[in-house]
Amino acid sequence: TESAGPVLWLPDGTPRSTRFNDVYRSQGLDGLGGWAQARHVFLGGCGLLADGGAPPAWAGAPRWTVLETGFGLGLNFLATWHAWRNDPQAPRALHYVAVEAWPPQAEDLRRSAAPFPPLQPLADQLAARWTGLLPGQHRLAFDGGRVVLTLAVGDARTALREQRFAADSVYLDGFNPAENPEMWDAQLLKAVSHLCRRGTRVATWTIARSVRDALVQNGFTVEKAPGLPPKRDCLRATWAPAWTPRRPEPPPVAPWAGTDRRALVIGAGLAGASAAWSLAQRGWQVTVLDRAAAPAAGASGLPAGVVAPHVSPDDRPLSQLSRAGVAATLARAAELLPEGTGWAACGVLERRLKDSRELPATWMEPGSPGHAWSRPADAGQRRAAALPDDGPAHWHERAGWVRAPALVAAMLAAPAITWRGGAAVATLRLDRPPTEGDGTSGWTALAADGTVLCEAPVVVVAAGFDSLDLLASTAAPALPLNPLRGQLLFGPMPEAPHPLPPFPINGLGNFITGVPVDGVPSWVLGSTFERGCREPVLREADTAEVAAKLAVLLPESSRALAPQIAGGAARAWAAVRCTVPDRLPVVGAPDPAALPGLFVSTGMGARGMTLAVLCGELLAAQLEGEPLPVPLKQARALAPQRLLRRP
Repeated sequence: TESAGPVLWLPDGTPRSTRFNDVYRSQGLDGLGGWAQARHVFLGGCGLLADGGAPPAWAGAPRWTVLETGFGLGLNFLATWHAWRNDPQAPRALHYVAVEAWPPQAEDLRRSAAPFPPLQPLADQLAARWTGLLPGQHRLAFDGGRVVLTLAVGDARTALREQRFAADSVYLDGFNPAENPEMWDAQLLKAVSHLCRRGTRVATWTIARSVRDALVQNGFTVEKAPGLPPKRDCLRATWAPAWTPRRPEPPPVAPWAGTDRRALVIGAGLAGASAAWSLAQRGWQVTVLDRAAAPAAGASGLPAGVVAPHVSPDDRPLSQLSRAGVAATLARAAELLPEGTGWAACGVLERRLKDSRELPATWMEPGSPGHAWSRPADAGQRRAAALPDDGPAHWHERAGWVRAPALVAAMLAAPAITWRGGAAVATLRLDRPPTEGDGTSGWTALAADGTVLCEAPVVVVAAGFDSLDLLASTAAPALPLNPLRGQLLFGPMPEAPHPLPPFPINGLGNFITGVPVDGVPSWVLGSTFERGCREPVLREADTAEVAAKLAVLLPESSRALAPQIAGGAARAWAAVRCTVPDRLPVVGAPDPAALPGLFVSTGMGARGMTLAVLCGELLAAQLEGEPLPVPLKQARALAPQRLLRRP
């Protein structure tokens, strides 16, 4: 299918050249994919460079979204990022959504940018994050989260159907249409048109007649423009259909149309703090209320939690969601917390005990993207955990631990967030229905005695199991939320030498060591699972149960800690988590028509440490009409509508 060398048939039956990366490199170095071409054809064609005194197209916009159909070596992304950085009129946020079926190696990214000194520092940042790119969607944020790359690995048409946003600029890129026709066919360009708004500008280096005809067929006006040698012309287009387009099914949450950007978040745990932080970063003024006197007083108050991916032989959607959650949580922790005291990306060993799952077979190859996430634990890792050399275990490379209370406090410290403790919300009341034209509504949070606690057009209920009663006060359809009480133990690290592992272990509960708790290096062991209990009571029987789990998980560590646990030096801690029957979070609007402005983020169960940050980003992206941090089918799988039943 390409002109470069012999063909290798991949497992999915697709023929690809064995010299595919050589083709990438030549495109990155011969001028066609170089910086001059990126600036002239793509940025210039979309009006993103000042031209003859005219301001760039993105001047004055709060954010700008670029869609690229072939990421390749990333030179168009790097050039756009560089232009954004160096333009004082650039928007505050840049979203760049790209599709790539065959991601190159990190070294190829650096090599392609090597001839262009202004791009080299950016290429180094990109290459440092360029790992574990399994099929699916990946989110990489740079410059304090103001530049966001959403990369979909896989077929372009499928990937574009998994998004709902309005691109401001489109870069049509990829190999020559004669050699790679699936990147330029009418179906792909139709999918591109579904992500355009009237006036969206499109640029491409090719002027192939088939491409021009397909663009016109899908509502674009097309014109030729001067190209760069060796190509005489390039193509510019604008989406301006002469008909009313039929749009695909809308996303679960429509973008917020109101001009009043105040939000109330109820609940100051991980879910509430994550939603508040994500909204605040997008310019919302957020008030966070909680019945407790301090943040993270509920299930998010655990001393430390493990952040690790879920694995399955078929890499099911939950596994993909968990990887996105791990990446989001560790990135947020790296941004807000000191490493070593607030969090650590130290890796996690998972013992394969009862109900453990195999890794996908393709992850066994050292060079595979999956291998960068999870692989069989080696002998050194098993010995560090005092496990036998033949003990089956997985090693999760991109994993670690996070101190949840510290992360909650850091997120709530954002300048646009006002935190109020001791504010128990008993009732939510919709006082003002949406007004004509601006889509705003008015919510009032009331205390039990009728005192008004806060008013805002948007309210996010993120109060764990207490969300059930709050949603009931709005007459929202009932969510099947269930309480799940859990109890854990923690205590000071024993004196060295000791057999405790230097990294977290999971597989039957989890065990974390070396975590600073109240300034003391400590271990944390959890937890029990008691369904139906709404009170965070402490039980002696649970202490014995947790200790028994450690005896199975890590016998040597269990013997080392037995005197502490028996002598009362270890402390117990309990909280109530919130679950739903399908064990997925609930994120979205319960009834946007009848209850506009009401949203929920809850039901994370034992995975709140991994998923809360991602859920906050998903909710904020939906409200803002941004590219989603997860594929559309996953966003729908988390929406409340999947569970709703009316009283």
